[in-house]
Amino acid sequence: MTLCRYALLSLSIAGFLQAEPLGEVQGFVADAVDGHPIANVEVQTLGGVYRAKGAGDGRFSLTQLEAGDYQLQVTAPAYRTFTEDVHLSEGETKEFRISLVELKLRRADTMSVVEKAIPASGETSPGQFTLSGNDLENLATVLADDPLRAVQGLPGVTSNDDFEARFSLRGADFSRIGVYLDGILLHDAIHSLEGTDLSGSASVFNAGLIDQLDLHEDADTERFYDSSAGSLDVHMRDGNSDRYSLRIMANLGSAGLTAGGPLGHLDRCSWVAGYRKSYIQYLLANSLTDPSMAFGIEDVEGRASCRVSARNILSLDVIDSHTDLDRSSLQATLGANALMLVKQRSTFANLVWTYTPSDTIQITNRFAWMQDSFDAQNPVKSPLGTGDYGERVWSADATKMWKADAGLSAGFVLRTMNDAGFTEEYDTVRAIEHLDTYKGSGLLAGGYLQETWTGLGGRLHVVASGRWDHHDVDNVSVYSPQASMTFRLLPSLELQTGWGQYTQFPAISVFGSNLGSSALLPLRSTQATAAIEKRFGTSTRLRAAFYDRQDRDMLYQPFSDPRLLNGSVFMPPINALYTNSLRGYGRGVEVYLQRSSTKGISGWVSYSYGRSLMHDGVTGDSFRSDWDQRHTINAYASYRLRPSVNLSSRWTYGSGFPIPGFLTEVNGNFFLSAKRNTLNLGPYQRLDVRVNKYWNREKWHTTLYAEVTNLTNKTNSRFGSLDGYSGSNGAAYVSIDTMFPILPSVGVVFER
Repeated sequence: MTLCRYALLSLSIAGFLQAEPLGEVQGFVADAVDGHPIANVEVQTLGGVYRAKGAGDGRFSLTQLEAGDYQLQVTAPAYRTFTEDVHLSEGETKEFRISLVELKLRRADTMSVVEKAIPASGETSPGQFTLSGNDLENLATVLADDPLRAVQGLPGVTSNDDFEARFSLRGADFSRIGVYLDGILLHDAIHSLEGTDLSGSASVFNAGLIDQLDLHEDADTERFYDSSAGSLDVHMRDGNSDRYSLRIMANLGSAGLTAGGPLGHLDRCSWVAGYRKSYIQYLLANSLTDPSMAFGIEDVEGRASCRVSARNILSLDVIDSHTDLDRSSLQATLGANALMLVKQRSTFANLVWTYTPSDTIQITNRFAWMQDSFDAQNPVKSPLGTGDYGERVWSADATKMWKADAGLSAGFVLRTMNDAGFTEEYDTVRAIEHLDTYKGSGLLAGGYLQETWTGLGGRLHVVASGRWDHHDVDNVSVYSPQASMTFRLLPSLELQTGWGQYTQFPAISVFGSNLGSSALLPLRSTQATAAIEKRFGTSTRLRAAFYDRQDRDMLYQPFSDPRLLNGSVFMPPINALYTNSLRGYGRGVEVYLQRSSTKGISGWVSYSYGRSLMHDGVTGDSFRSDWDQRHTINAYASYRLRPSVNLSSRWTYGSGFPIPGFLTEVNGNFFLSAKRNTLNLGPYQRLDVRVNKYWNREKWHTTLYAEVTNLTNKTNSRFGSLDGYSGSNGAAYVSIDTMFPILPSVGVVFER
């Protein structure tokens, strides 16, 4: 018996000594953007047989692994899951450096020029501010989930209206800020009710499909066309070409579905598409002076992209958006000129071909089509207004790098536009009175040439460009030069200067209107800026900018507003004409401190002081612009409380816009005045706080959002409309809307 025990023990020891040596997988996990280590990641083999928790410094180790094939899976809250196939031989140790991408960011299949790279847009626009990732998501708000509302929180941007996606830059209104989707200027970037005086809007962009936004407010290069006060460059993301994804979103204001993946069996091809429907009109109904004026929106958006060869990429962007208002329940109480049914539709398609014939040349062609229409009806379904706009665009850009520090870019654009429509009202005497009737078409052609050069060991960067544009309606040709310089005084200190002239032509609806003329001139803007920027490490910068913008030949209707004239009430004509009589300027200073990092606090705080004044050459009136706000503070902060919990907050303060019109106030009552824009709405202030909680599972990611809008319950107001006035004593009847009170909201996203 004892002999048997010794025999068994000997066999066990021999088996142990002959067992295969075990292997190990170890590594380091960091954020893909800034390289900071990610703490407390979870690492396992698929199926969970081997599992380990990462350390605070981002390192992990899986030990005691037998030889064989494994699929390694790395997860962290708020990041996309990483998987990698691993083969281990006997006793082998393998080490990995893994970069995780935030859930909000997406992989993009793009073409890049090697060896002599084309300068990034930021290098040619010193004042560019880029918004992406979790910052874009947090600022878009749970309630609206709107990328344009995220822009409202950026330095230098002013917006004091909770109902509006529009914003202003340096005293200039939204119509002067070009919104470009992957290089094409959009005719209508928002959901609104065109042809009406209803104030409220939301962008046509689905936040789940937007990769990043680039705001250019300084003197910018001439590659952006037909905008005179700034530009917003919107980049749609690609789908994943190696796997399918699904994202389901729902909150109190909207619901949506986003999906994407490989495009059939084609290699390196992908698609992504999203559907969104907003219910924010039910929330607006509780805040508007007339609750029945709340409108609904829905849209479909998508992108298909394919690398057809090593040097060719094709992509197609599509947007189809709908906006509607239905007040049929109030039909019996509405007047002859009251809106009952309004519908608006915007459709956009853009085919982009990027070709790189060599390592130093890149050529991009864009072929775009857009169609916008609206229809407004009164209670008996007679038209109050209709409109139908169409545009076809061909644009091309080419860049040639002469050497690593110098490059030449050139481009042109051809736009054929047509527009037709009218607005009218009814009365008991003349039955129908046409307020505005327009019909016309036109061809706008333009091109630019730009040279970039870097010298003095990389300390000096110079951009010089010129643009030429011609419109065949007014037969006007315009040349617009531009130049900017960035000089590195110290390794962490830069001086940035820029000067440029910019052109914006009147819309076809003005050229072809009974209120306009084919002889109207384009708006001309001359901008100068000087900034100094100090960097602290790679993640923090302090920037102070001084700007001056001089505008002339702006479109204006000098006699469209009632007022006091020589002590008597002036009643404007129904059809007040457009002229190029307005001149003005915007000047001021902007200072902001920004930190961008996955560790600690990320965000910015900014202060802007600006003045924007106008002068009308026809009447001789001088006044503040409608978007003149002297003091603006925008602050945003994001902080990861725990690996799975993120806290963010946005605070906005504005000293107030003027109440537009010739108005004064006496003992709480409004009266017509001889001076324009003398009253102020008063300060605007809003604090929003948001918490994101993440759960990662093997296949699904779940995110719960909770947000409180206007946490301090500050009462903010906006100008609604001038509803009427007395021709005898000048009494004016003005609507002032109260905006959102304290408003909690929640949302959830399921993603795989």
